[in-house]
Amino acid sequence: MATVLAANAVSVTGNALTLIGVPWFALETTGSPGKAGFVAFCAALPVVVSAIVGGPVIDRIGRRRISVTSDLVCGLALAAIPLLHGAGLLRFWTLCALMAVTGLFHAPGETARYVLVPDLAQRAGTPLARAASLYDAVSRGARMTGAALAGVLVALIGAETVLLLDAVSFGLSALLVLAGLRGVPSAEPQRNPAPFSLAGYRAELREGYAFVLRSRLLLGVVLMVMVTNGLNQGWSSVLLPVHARQNLEGSAALGLLVAVFGGSALLGALLYGAVGHRLPRRAVFTVGFLLCGAPPYVVAAFTDTTAPLLATMAAAGLGAGVLNPILATVAYERVPDELRSRVSGVTTAGVLLTTPLGGLAAGQLIEWAGLATALLALGAVYLLATLAPAVFPSWREMDHPADGLADDLVAGAGASEAGPGDAAAGAGLSSSGSAPPAPAPGPSGTTPRR
Repeated sequence: MATVLAANAVSVTGNALTLIGVPWFALETTGSPGKAGFVAFCAALPVVVSAIVGGPVIDRIGRRRISVTSDLVCGLALAAIPLLHGAGLLRFWTLCALMAVTGLFHAPGETARYVLVPDLAQRAGTPLARAASLYDAVSRGARMTGAALAGVLVALIGAETVLLLDAVSFGLSALLVLAGLRGVPSAEPQRNPAPFSLAGYRAELREGYAFVLRSRLLLGVVLMVMVTNGLNQGWSSVLLPVHARQNLEGSAALGLLVAVFGGSALLGALLYGAVGHRLPRRAVFTVGFLLCGAPPYVVAAFTDTTAPLLATMAAAGLGAGVLNPILATVAYERVPDELRSRVSGVTTAGVLLTTPLGGLAAGQLIEWAGLATALLALGAVYLLATLAPAVFPSWREMDHPADGLADDLVAGAGASEAGPGDAAAGAGLSSSGSAPPAPAPGPSGTTPRR
């Protein structure tokens, strides 16, 4: 468990560097919010594609191998950006292509690490809800540290060097997983898998989709988080960087805002891990999302100083901190072990379906209607989306343990021709929130989390 937490901390710290460095680099080199949004689109679209088809692949190749390969490829792609720029060879289409490579390999690597949590928690004798909260708390803490560091480093040494540091973090994460998970059975490939065939592969994919469609709660979560993650991508990759560049104190203010959000989210996750099992999940989840959703958009639209938005981001972070532990616990409870990789691929693809459009739409909306109008319009959509848990009856299931439900859903999903996989639930239901990847909660950015 310690190895996965350490690798995740290194990885998320690097993600925070990317979250600040890539949008800033795109704005500095192109001067266009629309082009910065297109870069975010190119990074996010391949994440969805790989999530749709990648679940069964993780089972066959093995979580450890997938995680290491993912980190190495993403690190090389990120390092190429500043190196090509320094040599005068970087073109806009090259930047888009390299970000697309990071997106394509990011989702399988993140899922491969995340799905190990239930097995490692059981080995450590840690309750599942507490393990999920600890995993998210480590992510929040690393994101807070990385964001604060990124804001300062961009101002001192430039976005290009920050991207090189992020590439190094990928390499360190790969080394930790390569060495620390050696000999862990759940991290290795399937034993005696059925021979690969397209028919069997399609059957495995169908199992995941059938399971999600038959669960009203999981389907409702996927639809809601699909909307909010798209908005989060627009916030983090375009809206907040443009607001910081035009109205605040530049990259330092951007890093401070993201760091404060991350610190508050860390506190929220730790508090939920301590007392969350005593609280009604649906009520806590609804209040948390209302806090971290629309308020930062509205405050940013009406102020050109840092202090009011800083206070709002602190409150939003507390709300965001409870979201992923609740979603992870619900998914772990309801998805049986033999279907977790497949269901994770489906839910990951679903919640990330709108992220390619989030940054693209935000950039175009700013150029068409202005920053303040874009913030208010997207904030209104966010508010409507976060009312879903309070309005739709299927969300009441969140407060009830899923005793027997998973078995019923598996029976309805049908049997796979390729045989059951040995995988655990992925990060498919995670919300990126108002702060920095995802996978990813509130207006946050989600340069894809790895």
